[in-house]
Amino acid sequence: MSLKYRRILLKLSGEVLLNRETAQCIDPSVIAQMSTKIKNLREMGADVAVVLGGGNIFRGALGEKLGDAIALQNSLEGLGVQTRVQTAIGMQEVAEPFIFRKAMRHLEKGRVVIFAAGTGNPYFSTDTAAALRASEIGADVLVKATKVDGIYTADPVKHPEATRFSTLTYKEALSKSIRVMDSAAFALCMENNIPILVLDFFQEGSLEKAVAGEKVGTLVMA
Repeated sequence: MSLKYRRILLKLSGEVLLNRETAQCIDPSVIAQMSTKIKNLREMGADVAVVLGGGNIFRGALGEKLGDAIALQNSLEGLGVQTRVQTAIGMQEVAEPFIFRKAMRHLEKGRVVIFAAGTGNPYFSTDTAAALRASEIGADVLVKATKVDGIYTADPVKHPEATRFSTLTYKEALSKSIRVMDSAAFALCMENNIPILVLDFFQEGSLEKAVAGEKVGTLVMA
């Protein structure tokens, strides 16, 4: 299959994982959806690496921050998808340390690589971790999967009249003061010319369509 993006870094926000009805930080049904979508991408021929965001949900014990990655790994392997978790902080009992050559080898072998524990440094967000790993593995695109189907002129919940951008350049995003990712993450993507695609994770077929080159969400590029 002809793909627009052969290697993707999928950044999933912590908010996507949350079940607001039961207050579960990791919703098993959402993990199952993630796994199915990622399996579909692999079957299409895309290399997939994942960074799972925690935000305020997962701040606290380091073990809690790793829990989402392990949950996703277990779910993917239940579907027959070979997966490796690599962490920026040593936790050899449950995951590999992040080693660039190992990560690349896993991707070349068709394994999904889940990057956990951020960058290994305090004060850096998972947005920055995603941008850093995308740069390191030579990703063709950084997909930021959220609960919103792109970037709008204003908050579409508070402002129903807001319109969605189909595309933006890095410079336009900066000039309009549009916060696509945090400033460090955005700068990394801009400097390394990595497109950022913001889409709705829950929209049927959104990830698959995006990788195949269909217009989905908002694409930020040079």
